[in-house]
Amino acid sequence: MASSIKEVFDTGNFRDNGHKLVDLLADYIDQAKAGRDMPVLRWVNPDEQVEFWKNYSVDSNDLTPFFRDVIDRSIHLLHPRYVGHQLTPTAPVTALAAFLAGVINNGMVGYEMGSVSTAMEKLAVRVFTEALGFGSEGDGFFTSGGTLANLTALLSARKSVAGRNIWEEGNDGKQLTVMVSAEAHYCIDRAARIMGLGSDGVMLIETNSDFQMKVELLEESWQKANQEGREVFAIVGSACTTATGSYDNLEAIAGFAAEKNIWFHVDGAHGGPVIFTEKYRHLVNGIHLADSVVIDCHKMLMTQALTTALLYKRKDQSYHTFQQDAHYLWQKDADPEWFNYGKRTFECTKLMMSLKFFTLVKVHGIEVFGENVTVLYDLARTFADLIRLRSRFELAMEPQSNIVCFRLADPGLTIEVQNQLNAMIRKQILEEGEFYIVQTTLRGKVFLRTTLMNPFTTQEHLVQLLDRIEEVV
Repeated sequence: MASSIKEVFDTGNFRDNGHKLVDLLADYIDQAKAGRDMPVLRWVNPDEQVEFWKNYSVDSNDLTPFFRDVIDRSIHLLHPRYVGHQLTPTAPVTALAAFLAGVINNGMVGYEMGSVSTAMEKLAVRVFTEALGFGSEGDGFFTSGGTLANLTALLSARKSVAGRNIWEEGNDGKQLTVMVSAEAHYCIDRAARIMGLGSDGVMLIETNSDFQMKVELLEESWQKANQEGREVFAIVGSACTTATGSYDNLEAIAGFAAEKNIWFHVDGAHGGPVIFTEKYRHLVNGIHLADSVVIDCHKMLMTQALTTALLYKRKDQSYHTFQQDAHYLWQKDADPEWFNYGKRTFECTKLMMSLKFFTLVKVHGIEVFGENVTVLYDLARTFADLIRLRSRFELAMEPQSNIVCFRLADPGLTIEVQNQLNAMIRKQILEEGEFYIVQTTLRGKVFLRTTLMNPFTTQEHLVQLLDRIEEVV
């Protein structure tokens, strides 16, 4: 029977179910991070998953069975054998902040709709700009994911460098182009196409044996672009790449960008948080010279998705990307109004994402970010050492981040057969659910790929993973 509006907002069941949910989640966190009596994932094919939920019945007086089924049928990021994708196990305190945000549901198109999260966002952005070395002139905002942040940064670059008002006048037919590593995240290519630049809107630069941009090819590529009538307006450095975790030489790229007077953007969605750790900060030497930087809080900074910081070296460049009239929202058109984030972001109504990150900083401090990154990057190097001890395995490269790519290699088999073998291994491990890993293809070879995101993963878990892979074959 359908509920009335009065019943929807009744707080009796809300209070009771809320207390039960917190108890359920607290027990789940303890169980998951210990890896006790549960797989990482109970594999169910997509059609079966749909059928399970299709006619599912919920008792409004006790939602615990429903919530428990949601948990049981989900992948467990807190499980120490979750070593696959780049989504972080979230700090429990951020879940409380997200719960609060879900209830009060303040948007952020204008200050009066989200005054608290607007103030928090300004302070949270300062955490990043100070760590980046941008100084008092740095600024930025939070937005919904690295893909949208990278698109926004490239729109800013085009506006600053193109020499004409494309926002108002449209493209005049000249081919604008972005230079980027051939191993860069696909969202850069997607952004160029969304901007109407087409397939020629991205010039891919070859990578070296460690899958880093060959900066020695930049001048040659620049000359080639000019000969083809392509106007390069931006260059993107990866910190780090998604497939292999490789860091481009940001200092060299910054020098090239300055020489050519083009925009220097750093996609640090995954690896940018090394700015918070002394041990690995050298990986992003030169990042302070970037015009813009993207960092995902939902990767290495223990915050729920999607929470992404887009940072600018010059605050004025964080205001001018989107310029439209909305007089029912903003009254002072000539004033940049830092507090009206709807003027600066692609989103109009934006979630209170700053509340989650701000809460984490206030409760646990900035230092915890450096600790998390250091633990996970150290663990990747330990895993590489374990892999080298086994003659049947091959590393794609020495890990630079917390991403490790490796494969079973048999010189007696063709590359095609070896690829099939490694893909089969990954499929079986996925369906067994005791571990969660992914795969990637690098220069024609299929590699098993792990991203060590969980600080509760130990060397023992990684030994067990290698043992299981060898047992599969």
